[in-house]
Amino acid sequence: MSFLQRIGNAIARFMYGRNGADHLGMALIWTGLIANVVASFTGSDLVYGIMSLLSSAVVFVAMFRMFSKNLQKRRAENAWFLQKIWWPISRRFGARKRQLQDKEHKYFTCPNCKTVCRVPRGKGTIVITCPKCRSEIRGKS
Repeated sequence: MSFLQRIGNAIARFMYGRNGADHLGMALIWTGLIANVVASFTGSDLVYGIMSLLSSAVVFVAMFRMFSKNLQKRRAENAWFLQKIWWPISRRFGARKRQLQDKEHKYFTCPNCKTVCRVPRGKGTIVITCPKCRSEIRGKS
């Protein structure tokens, strides 16, 4: 067994029963790194000190979460983060990307309830009834 394999095995044994890296932990680390880079471009020493202190605190919280053995609490925190922050943002950007790649359909957004309706392209001027609020949407497919 090589030296690097022994180190990898030792780290795996150390991390057994600990939370490790999850979405919230990685988001905290990236937030801390970005805040530190932004702090380095500020002209004021006071602003730099405050921003670097905050970024260090965020990275410390992320590291605490990764090494924590309280799995139930860390998983609940991560589930809240995924449900309230991560998935709405990723759905918003992912849906827009899928819409741009979809050449066979046209997407209309209801002005009342903001529901996105998908219709086939090439049908001319159409009137769509929103499935949620029953308002009419007029447009060209």
